[in-house]
Amino acid sequence: MRIVAGEYRGRPLVAPKGQSTRPTADRTRQALFNVLEHAAWSPGPDEARTLDLFAGSGALGLEALSRGAAFCLFVDSDPAAAAAIGDNLAALRLGDRGAVRRNDATRLSPLGAGEAPFDLAFLDPPYARGLIEPALAALLAGGWLTPDALVVVERGESEPTLAAPGYTIHDSRVWGAARVTFLGVATAA
Repeated sequence: MRIVAGEYRGRPLVAPKGQSTRPTADRTRQALFNVLEHAAWSPGPDEARTLDLFAGSGALGLEALSRGAAFCLFVDSDPAAAAAIGDNLAALRLGDRGAVRRNDATRLSPLGAGEAPFDLAFLDPPYARGLIEPALAALLAGGWLTPDALVVVERGESEPTLAAPGYTIHDSRVWGAARVTFLGVATAA
């Protein structure tokens, strides 16, 4: 596994040992970021405050940083994942542009005073475990997203249609075993 493009293109990434983490394939990451960088509805990763939930190895957030994101907060409840992300940040010398928080992404506390919301969020939980909808709800309830934030959700290709109250679906694509859905925060009428 490696960074696909940007400033750190080709740099290798480490993933947590064992079967608990399923990193997003390089080809899927390349396709996903092509959409982010070229779709009319996407602000792209450049200068974005980014959030990587269920971060695993941190590949999605690190790819965003390589492509110009200003900052990324990596959230994962697994200590091995948090350690791998820390190792990747250190190897790329990105400690000043990234932070790791061990937390259950489905039970996020509201952002604290002085904490800025995020422009871009990635959700890549274990497939078919019902974690996406609670995490999406926690993001909205906790004030984690800017009004024009973009949320990218990866799930299994055969999983049922995504229920995302409070969000607008911009696009959905299938790459291999992954279905990637691009969401915007719904505006009140």
